[in-house]
Amino acid sequence: MLRLGDRTIGDDLLVMAIVNRTPDSFYDKGATFAREEALRRVDEVVAEGADIVDIGGVKAAPGTEVDVAEEIERTASFVTEVRDRHPSLIISVDTWRHEVGREACRAGADLLNDAWGGVDPRLAEVAAEFGVGLVCTHAGGLPPRTRPHRIEYEDVVADVISRTTALAERAVTVGVDPDRVLIDPGHDFGKNTWHSLEVTRRLDELVATGWPVLVSLSNKDFVGESLGLPVDQRMFGTLAATAVCAWQGACVYRAHNVAPTRQVLDMVAVTRGLREPARAVRGLA
Repeated sequence: MLRLGDRTIGDDLLVMAIVNRTPDSFYDKGATFAREEALRRVDEVVAEGADIVDIGGVKAAPGTEVDVAEEIERTASFVTEVRDRHPSLIISVDTWRHEVGREACRAGADLLNDAWGGVDPRLAEVAAEFGVGLVCTHAGGLPPRTRPHRIEYEDVVADVISRTTALAERAVTVGVDPDRVLIDPGHDFGKNTWHSLEVTRRLDELVATGWPVLVSLSNKDFVGESLGLPVDQRMFGTLAATAVCAWQGACVYRAHNVAPTRQVLDMVAVTRGLREPARAVRGLA
């Protein structure tokens, strides 16, 4: 069972929409950095079927330094505004810093998305303190905002399972509700394209750990390198990878393109027998 905010999730496949309060994000190039544009985007993705909105204040890739105060400024007050507009929405904040996590939780966040593999162990303690969820991600041991260079694994999936489950177990030890913990294999983070593809093929092994699995596939380099496509042409490849992960049992999908992701997940859920078709009259009427 997974619980996020006031919602209990059974077999539902959830879309986590990305809203970056950054001027230099790799996909939208800062389109939602301005407050009004970010709020408009939140309204839009909720209408398109997003279950969760993930708010980020620092891009993952190397770039201009963003200190703690600036990251808080970009995220915490925005969380308050989103909560006022969408009281039942699950709000996530993408951060590795416990100071940011604390202010985000005070503002009303339900989930802390730690994309850098527990580099700040106090973030889990903040999640425990406020009774919110925590995403435990594999980043190959790299520091935040660094790219992998000739990184090697004896078995990348074994490493992902070992690191993420250790983070999840530690989170529970410090007081995070086990029903509010997810693991994320961290596609592209601390990985080359071959690693990310292997993790995708073998995602069922992560699902078999019993921890709910979140995947962040959207428009990433492993998709672009697989197809030889730039960032703005990776949606269909992303959706194919989404379907593969959904068939194997991941439950949360962090995405830029919400409406098509929602349709893919709904189709996989119907095919797997997790939900009924929206309409089924063919051959019956």
